[in-house]
Amino acid sequence: MDLLGAHVSIAGGIHNAPERGVKTGCSVIQVFTQNSNQWKGKAVSDQDAALFREKFAASGLADVVSHDIYLINLAAAPGDVQDKSLIAFKEELERCARLGIDKIIMHPGSHNGDGEEVGIRRVCEAFDILFSQVPQFTGKVLLENTAGQGTNLGYKFAHLRAIIRGSAFPERFGVCLDTCHSFAAGYPIADRDGYKRTLDEFDQAVGLSSLMAFHLNDSKKGLGCKVDRHEHIGAGALGLEPFRFILNDPLFTLVPKFIETPKGAETPKGEADEMDLANLKLLRSLVES
Repeated sequence: MDLLGAHVSIAGGIHNAPERGVKTGCSVIQVFTQNSNQWKGKAVSDQDAALFREKFAASGLADVVSHDIYLINLAAAPGDVQDKSLIAFKEELERCARLGIDKIIMHPGSHNGDGEEVGIRRVCEAFDILFSQVPQFTGKVLLENTAGQGTNLGYKFAHLRAIIRGSAFPERFGVCLDTCHSFAAGYPIADRDGYKRTLDEFDQAVGLSSLMAFHLNDSKKGLGCKVDRHEHIGAGALGLEPFRFILNDPLFTLVPKFIETPKGAETPKGEADEMDLANLKLLRSLVES
């Protein structure tokens, strides 16, 4: 199994996600466990949890990960956004524990002008509270590297290291490496030499054993642009080579890889997305026998 997949819709209930993933040609899926544009998510009932676990087990999918909602900012200053973020991420941990999802991908957040060191400290303090509050979630939070837009944290591998080492629960973290974000942040992964140097830097900063997921996205903009704009595989500034490198790197055979490329405009809500099908097919064509 190649551990390739996409972000799939939970329209009509999260129990529909596994079947949608299979229709899209996924062997792994990424989901939101709630509406991504609302602070408050629906609690997962025993019936919801049992149905999702049943559907996932029957699907043949190898893994499912969650992505937290984009509203969450654990690096925010004390106040309304920080309070809402702590509540929302606590609920995310609780939902994933009930659903049997053991990996949550999240963006480290934005310091909003207060400085990177301050923002990182806030993230560490937030997770120390959250892991203590929800002991039933025994999985890992995967910090996603970012493109470096605005005051976002996570565009340097050193930021990810600082969050992991600054927490009282370092063993509860992993990393999700996004190809578009890496390139936009200035990591030259589009050629073989740059790819190797980037991995060496990641290994020295965080450790390759912490790399537990990939987001495979091409970039609309160039190297070091600091702009987070995903493009279809091979249609952007990255081209096909970095995806070929990752897919054929024996280090990452067992690491799940998800596309977050633009969705097709005409796809009926909740059905298999034609562009996801095309992007996954192209990625599989890059795998050497």
